[in-house]
Amino acid sequence: MKVAAFIANRIAFNQQKSFSRFIIRLSTVATVISVAVMIVTLAFANGFQETVSQKIFSFWGHIRIQEKQPDKAIISEETPIIKNDSLVHLIRQNAAVESIHSFATKYAILKTKDEIEGVLLKGFDSSYKFDHLASFIQQGRAIRFNDSSYSRELMLSSVTASRLQLGVNDKVLVYFIRPDGRIRPDKLTITGIYKTGIEEYDKTFAIGDIKLIQRLNDWQQDEVGGYEIFLHDYKKIDDVVNELYNLDLFPQTWNTVSVRNISPNIFDWLKMQDVTRNVLIGFMIVVAIINLITCLIILVLERIRMIGILKSLGATDWTVQKIFLRHSAIITITGIITGAALALGLLWLQQATGFIKLKEEAYYVSSAAVKIIWWEVGAICLGTLIVCFLVMMIPSLLVRKIQPVKAIQFR
Repeated sequence: MKVAAFIANRIAFNQQKSFSRFIIRLSTVATVISVAVMIVTLAFANGFQETVSQKIFSFWGHIRIQEKQPDKAIISEETPIIKNDSLVHLIRQNAAVESIHSFATKYAILKTKDEIEGVLLKGFDSSYKFDHLASFIQQGRAIRFNDSSYSRELMLSSVTASRLQLGVNDKVLVYFIRPDGRIRPDKLTITGIYKTGIEEYDKTFAIGDIKLIQRLNDWQQDEVGGYEIFLHDYKKIDDVVNELYNLDLFPQTWNTVSVRNISPNIFDWLKMQDVTRNVLIGFMIVVAIINLITCLIILVLERIRMIGILKSLGATDWTVQKIFLRHSAIITITGIITGAALALGLLWLQQATGFIKLKEEAYYVSSAAVKIIWWEVGAICLGTLIVCFLVMMIPSLLVRKIQPVKAIQFR
């Protein structure tokens, strides 16, 4: 073992210029690139999927409860339901639930002196935590609720505010169509401008007080459009949806809807990123494997005379194999460590500076998001080492077929 290690180290760290030295460096660089690309790809894919998903969750919650509307679009005015405080209390006791609040939506028309724009006003009650929308607010603040009557404040998206040429503290005329067909104007003050980066939402929604919607629809105070539920862990959405629907107090005419059903096109697109990620990682693994096999074959062929001399001196096939396996392991480990360090350095730089920019209208984020999952980094490094070691056994078997006499005479 010591002899094999000594010879392998001499070959690996030989400073003499030779073709094998160039191949060793080329193989090390290829391994570095393969490992770095796999780690960066996973971190970017994880970051992108989580950032876009969290944007949707922050805007909609994770689960919605509302009246069953099989023939109605999910994003539209809701059929009112009567508040059920007992059910809400029971839902809050669920360990997976972070918060629950009521909401309602109503179509409205915003008008300035020169412009007009249609929006879907989404109203919240005072139990809503604007912490979920805090990261979206670019200017101003969230609306403040009024205990005595409805709040006369409004939040607009940056898209709508730009079209209407409005800013924070500006007033805007809002026209609503009442159930009896009459049009009611109201003047509201813009207190905040937000941007989710999801064009569908930014073009559609304004945010206000649910009491205003109740008043416009002639609803009672205990009538709402539905409930939005936030969970501690979004991965439990499907389980909690079924749990809540099967509660004894849950009305048969109500339904629990996963937020994934509200924007299925976005979530389907996010799932497609998994395919792209897996294909790229698979390609990098194949490149690393082919690269190491080629490298080891060249090393064996270049050292045929040395193999013949070692065998003639009594070295076994396994001893000679260990020399090349150790040599290849040095290349692989060096490449893995360097590749991991390079990838983590690039990811840290992206987190610190956001130098990789994206078109937000197309990707919903303005710069590439990063999420490093350390067990995935470890799995890539360990998996690469194991796979490469197993593959390296194949060309090392060439050593067994080399005859000492012919090898010594080999030129």
